[in-house]
Amino acid sequence: MVANVPWQKEGSRRITPADDRYALVEAAVADVAGLVAGRDEIDRGGDSYTADTLKSMSDEFSGAELFTIVGDDAAAGFTTWDRYEEVAARSQLVVVDRPGESVEVPDEFDWLRVEVPHLEVSSTDLRARFVDGRPLDYLITEPVLDVIRRRRLYEAGS
Repeated sequence: MVANVPWQKEGSRRITPADDRYALVEAAVADVAGLVAGRDEIDRGGDSYTADTLKSMSDEFSGAELFTIVGDDAAAGFTTWDRYEEVAARSQLVVVDRPGESVEVPDEFDWLRVEVPHLEVSSTDLRARFVDGRPLDYLITEPVLDVIRRRRLYEAGS
């Protein structure tokens, strides 16, 4: 699900426009069976809150098991989320371990932990690599690179 306005990041750095982020996610998952890019939060407008999205999804897909999947850095700050108790009640919480030292997550919730191969790369690093012309092989798929080029994202001065 692509956030319309990621309220916890707003003001801390430049945020790529929601429609551009949606196009990137759509390109990333286009050939992955069982995954689709979601734009419900964009279409709803305003700040994006996971609790609102889970409510909408549970209404639309009654009886479906819902998952909230986050990196361990986001999981560590879970109790700062708007209506985090509702998020925990409406979905299985999943934390994806990221590179570096493991972060403690709030232990009052039932977290499902998933380990992924550790790549020392961040979205900030990927944007910098694109601007500098450094290789992005094996870090970003060709369809995603095509969206970046076509929309002229992350070019110097943009």
